[in-house]
Amino acid sequence: PLDKTVKISFCTVLYCSGSNIFLLTGHSCLLSTDTRGNPDGMALSGVANKDRGEVKVNESLDELSTDLVEYIAELSDASVKERGVFAVALSGGSLIGLLGKLCEAPYNKTVDWAKWYIFWADERVVAKSHADSNYKLAKDGFLSKVPIVPSHVHSINDSVSADASADEYEFVIRQLVKTRIVDVSEINDCPKFDLILLGMGCDGHVASLFPDHPVLEEKDEWVTFITDSPKPPPERITFTFPVINSASNVAIVVTGDSKAEAVHLAIDDGGPDCLPLPARMVQPTKGKLVWFLDKPAASKLDSLQC
Repeated sequence: PLDKTVKISFCTVLYCSGSNIFLLTGHSCLLSTDTRGNPDGMALSGVANKDRGEVKVNESLDELSTDLVEYIAELSDASVKERGVFAVALSGGSLIGLLGKLCEAPYNKTVDWAKWYIFWADERVVAKSHADSNYKLAKDGFLSKVPIVPSHVHSINDSVSADASADEYEFVIRQLVKTRIVDVSEINDCPKFDLILLGMGCDGHVASLFPDHPVLEEKDEWVTFITDSPKPPPERITFTFPVINSASNVAIVVTGDSKAEAVHLAIDDGGPDCLPLPARMVQPTKGKLVWFLDKPAASKLDSLQC
């Protein structure tokens, strides 16, 4: 059937589309025959190696965007029914552009926007009107187009130092954990966001957690800061891995062939000599990890050879 998802165990799936041939292997994989937006297309979804989560590969950016916003809308609905709120942390970059369909029908009417609470997994310590601001990017491309309650949008204090901004942001989150607007982890005192949305850089960084940086080892703080980002601007605040890995759901969205090698290193089993990319350190303790990839980003995955 053209609208079904088939679960297959211990399998090798050979899938042909035009001149492209895909080989998908694994202990358990999902072959989705949903042809929305591309009657000749097919989305592939599989379970990666242990602790690396579910991998969704889409034929195009448009299909990836559709898949992503459906996933978010479903999580929102489930969280609102269970907890009465939906606490989601955003990142910047191209990720925001892929959320545009949330501003369109049917989601602009069916999503319970009044129950959304918005946070940032990382932010550049610049003015909110600055072109580098993740807040500005999200506001212009997404938040201003949906009826989210303004007081539910929690951005950083951009008028203080990176150190002070991180401290203040953590304080805000701690107050919201006390009232359970943000849930709390069952295994530690960390906040348990309903969803953390992350992008990934060509170097494998997520949020503002860069390779070989000391903040990768931060265990005590929920929000920390850096003043020496390898990518400008240098001053940033960021969630730490204990917070990221305490979330109920983490989605990492990656597009483009320039990131294919980093995707391979972050997902595939590279053995003991595998580079410790920050993206590989995303391992939700009790939550679920899902990767949303386009075909170029997934082109070097061992489980999906073209």
